[in-house]
Amino acid sequence: MVSFRLLLTATTLSLGLSSVTLAAPEDDVKAAYEQWNADFNSGDAEKLASNYSEDAIFLPPSHAVIEGPQGVQEFFAPLFENGVTGHTLEVIKVIDHGDEITAAARWSAKGGDGSDIGGIGTHVFQRQDDGSLKLALHTFN
Repeated sequence: MVSFRLLLTATTLSLGLSSVTLAAPEDDVKAAYEQWNADFNSGDAEKLASNYSEDAIFLPPSHAVIEGPQGVQEFFAPLFENGVTGHTLEVIKVIDHGDEITAAARWSAKGGDGSDIGGIGTHVFQRQDDGSLKLALHTFN
């Protein structure tokens, strides 16, 4: 009798879980990248900065240490004023650490003069209460 109840419980749990869709960390990162690209390509530095946590660290190739969304906004505003657009991110690797996810990506964009620019970016995301991701650390070359 115990084994029948155990089997019934296991089957019920299995059926219940099969109807729950859990996004894979790579899917979450791809969604965060799509949002980041859309906000970048809108040319709105404030909107782009909303992708970063309050205690975010942003490390551009200039070796500056930029902190928080306000610092990110101040960094990107001149790029938008100079016509940089067409940003894309392509996932290279995603590593799930639970509430944090590390990702590496290839990035590309169009310079204000129409030139192709790009490189590699490294990102550490923090999962928010609503399940979304915000950047806690961002560096690129």
